[in-house]
Amino acid sequence: MVDLVQQYQDIKPEIQASFSRILDSAAFINGPEVQGFQADLEAYLGVKHVIPCANGTDALQIAMMGLGLNPGDEVITADFTFAATVEVIALLQLTPVLVDVDPQTFNIDPEAIRKAIGPKTRAIVPVHLFGQCAPMEEILEIAREHDLYVIEDNAQAIGANYRFSEGRLQKAGTLGHVGATSFFPSKNLGCYGDGGALFTNDDDLAHTLRGIVNHGMYTRYYHDVVGVNSRLDSLQAAVLRAKLPHLDRYCERRREAARYYNAAFGGHPELSVPKTMRGCNGICDSCDCHVFHQYTLKVGSGRRDALAEHLAGSDIPFGIYYPVPLHRQKAYADDRYVESDFLVTNQLCQEVISLPMHTELDEEQLDYITRTVLDFMDRQA
Repeated sequence: MVDLVQQYQDIKPEIQASFSRILDSAAFINGPEVQGFQADLEAYLGVKHVIPCANGTDALQIAMMGLGLNPGDEVITADFTFAATVEVIALLQLTPVLVDVDPQTFNIDPEAIRKAIGPKTRAIVPVHLFGQCAPMEEILEIAREHDLYVIEDNAQAIGANYRFSEGRLQKAGTLGHVGATSFFPSKNLGCYGDGGALFTNDDDLAHTLRGIVNHGMYTRYYHDVVGVNSRLDSLQAAVLRAKLPHLDRYCERRREAARYYNAAFGGHPELSVPKTMRGCNGICDSCDCHVFHQYTLKVGSGRRDALAEHLAGSDIPFGIYYPVPLHRQKAYADDRYVESDFLVTNQLCQEVISLPMHTELDEEQLDYITRTVLDFMDRQA
């Protein structure tokens, strides 16, 4: 699904030089590479504060801790996403409230958010799924109306732009009160282990978050807040610092692959290509609202699993994100949930399949993948 080996070859000299400096200095924690990456990412995102941490799941948890959410508070998020989003809500003894998503973009449905708001609701966690922002303009308006926090789960969409109705652009993860991201190796901006970060323009919140990630300390051995041990190490920061100048190019390479896929699959009656909020389907050359962390098709006529089997037999990797909705997971089952409230998510779990998507895909590989998919779909029609 990704080719990290070839990507590494392109930046190998810079990575090795950075590693040598770190090993020679032994500045493994909070060293110059971490501080440099933090400053570089703040400049790239146009955000006042980046707080590095150990991974994306920690980032979400720390965001909720920093906002002062208390046990029993309700947090609304999408049913169709990876479990980390709801996992941290449960770990903090908050109450997750899962809602349905849009059938075209796969992102959280603002109308479902409105219906789910109750007297205990304190926050909304929109997930920027597969590489494009949730409908943030509407979500931010809902949050203002009801005095709610907005925590962006930006693990899959770093580098994406969100375009407001008046034309203003802003980077994904910087629109709400706080954003959280992951630098897992397969992400568009990934390190060589685990890593994560939080983003905010709120000075006071940033101060609180910086204490939480470091055992609640601002001065060594003086613990002002309840914290955790969640720090990005220098070696991972060096990898990210080397990759960050290439991020826009990485995202454009993914969009090029998506355009190839879209051109091949766009007219097929049983295949639905990814849709963007602007309706351009990622095909137009100026589209920068989707960074295609995943390229996800919907397969009609109940043939998704058969296609998956065919791809496996053709040595083509694929992913099914996600086979089981969160409201049906044993860990998060709740008698409050009614299946009729999750019609879109339930259907997506039966139809979606993600194809290889990374910066090193070449035309020969794309041709083989698309021909294999189309041959199967047409032969079995």
